[in-house]
Amino acid sequence: MLRYDPPVSPQFEILYRDDSIIVLNKPSGLLSVPGRELCHRDSLSLRVARVFPSALVVHRLDMATSGVIVMALHPKAHRELSRQFRERETEKRYFAWIYGQPVQDEGSIDLPLCCDWPNRPRHMVSHEHGKQALTHWRCLRREQQRSLIELTPITGRSHQLRVHMLSLDHPILGDNLYAEGEALTMAPHLQLHAARLAFRHPLAKNWLEFNAPAPFEVN
Repeated sequence: MLRYDPPVSPQFEILYRDDSIIVLNKPSGLLSVPGRELCHRDSLSLRVARVFPSALVVHRLDMATSGVIVMALHPKAHRELSRQFRERETEKRYFAWIYGQPVQDEGSIDLPLCCDWPNRPRHMVSHEHGKQALTHWRCLRREQQRSLIELTPITGRSHQLRVHMLSLDHPILGDNLYAEGEALTMAPHLQLHAARLAFRHPLAKNWLEFNAPAPFEVN
């Protein structure tokens, strides 16, 4: 079992807050919600709840993924935000460094995903048991052994971006679940960042957009 040693300073970073929502920038290495084991209890949602007891989880980012995440501060906001995520009315953009160089400059990956139960928490492509998953991607920069890409997930399956990039034989750098060899050792942690999240305010209904700078080079 890998040691869970989440960053502790700051406890959490607020990008925006009002009476209905709180938008945060989650660091890599911190769980979005508590894990099953006591040693995995520390999480973003638990830390936020200590300060804002009414905070409710709307969606999650993988422990190793950093970036923008929103929580609701009352049940009505939670219901509406959950509906927007469920109906795919939100907009998301991620940045990632992948191993190697894709042949094309952009594309779409439409491959169904499911949990790889014998090897959980890994997920895998499965045309028999998987749920539909769609990711659009675009190459922003190419270097000798790595490429910077922009990822736009249309669905929100667990490990979707990580498994979809692996399906192209371009795993995300530093991915301790799906990368091997140089792809794993070229980065200290997963190089995947949720850079942008946009949605309608659950009460006011105005369109909101939040951005967080990546903890790795993207320029």
